[in-house]
Amino acid sequence: MSKPDEPVGQDNSADVPGVGVPEVGRDEESPVADNSATDGVSGTVVPTDDQHLVAASSKGTIDLGVTPGMQIASAWAWRFLVIVAAVLVIAYGMRYLSEVVVPVTVGILLTALLVPVTNALQRLRLPRGPAAGITVITTIVLVAGLLTLVGTQIASQFDKLSDQVGEGVQKLRDLLRINFGLTEKDITDSLNKLQDTVMNGGGLGQRAAEVGTTATHVVAGLFIALFCLFFFLYQGPQIWAWVVRLFPRHAREKADSSGRKAWVSLTAFVRATIIVAAVDAIGISLGAAILGLPLVSAIGILVFVGAFIPVVGAFVSGIVAVLVALVAKGPIVAIIMLGVVIGVQQLEAHVLQPFLLGRAVSVHPLAVILAIATGVVVAGIVGALLAVPTAAVLNTIVNHLAGNDVDPEPPRPIPRRRPPTPRAEQPTT
Repeated sequence: MSKPDEPVGQDNSADVPGVGVPEVGRDEESPVADNSATDGVSGTVVPTDDQHLVAASSKGTIDLGVTPGMQIASAWAWRFLVIVAAVLVIAYGMRYLSEVVVPVTVGILLTALLVPVTNALQRLRLPRGPAAGITVITTIVLVAGLLTLVGTQIASQFDKLSDQVGEGVQKLRDLLRINFGLTEKDITDSLNKLQDTVMNGGGLGQRAAEVGTTATHVVAGLFIALFCLFFFLYQGPQIWAWVVRLFPRHAREKADSSGRKAWVSLTAFVRATIIVAAVDAIGISLGAAILGLPLVSAIGILVFVGAFIPVVGAFVSGIVAVLVALVAKGPIVAIIMLGVVIGVQQLEAHVLQPFLLGRAVSVHPLAVILAIATGVVVAGIVGALLAVPTAAVLNTIVNHLAGNDVDPEPPRPIPRRRPPTPRAEQPTT
């Protein structure tokens, strides 16, 4: 029984010698454990070199056990994750605002192509604003004239071409029946199923609405691109100076030099592509005219536009020219047309592009294919058109920032303020 002045529930057994339980954490050897195991060291243990990561605490520095290799790996890992997250956010934003981003990009490409015209008009004592306006209006008139020419040619040759298409389809049916053993009923049933799939898919009205919405967006994007083209031609240096001022003061020089390097690469790509596309269109159109094919102008314009998509565009436009020859003139003329297309494209790939582009736009063919595929996934046909120049510009900027310029420029000295000259002390009288 406890004493009256002793608190109830107090355990004094630890104060009595030999009574109670051992203290927690007491370093006494267990009589049943293999205590000799702690005296040895495994043969695979490497002695520590005291290069682990340490952290400060109230009891001094604590070794966190992080090796230098782990520190480097973790530093690379979180930086890589931040870069990937930033790229994904930027890509999502650009895709969400694609109706604005794509026209602005088209305006930049047109500016790279047409700025020499504006500069030439300005050298003729014409103010910059009217020179830019004349350049834009001339471009609109030229494009409208080409489209009118193609439309007139298609309308004038539509009846003849439709008859040739009917004959070509009949020849194709005969080839299928002879070579693959198909009956006329099998071919007709397949065509009817295809027609039913297209017409009765349940979404024809929805697709028509989507086409109307897309046409509206195209018209709006066209006006945005033309406005951007005018102001880029008129006040391009001022707009670029404003963009550079958005960067921190110490980064403006590098941002400005990167932009100028990218502009050199972009102008080289756009102007060389225009020349290559013109050569392709003229060569294939001449071949089509000599062979007597219909729609020569339409074929030429299609080849010209397709040349802006490297590798893929040339392949597609060449197939269209060969198919027109097959439908209109038969397989022999189609084979000759195929030879013309291959010859012109080989001249473009091995002579014109290396000579015109040079080292200013050095993008690997694999990067070109991957860029085109990414552009198609992100923005369709427009993405395919813009993918390669975007890849060329990014390649130039990255190489410049990393100090790997193909033709490095000598470093420009940073202007500094002169120290104030000390005044000469006047002698005291």
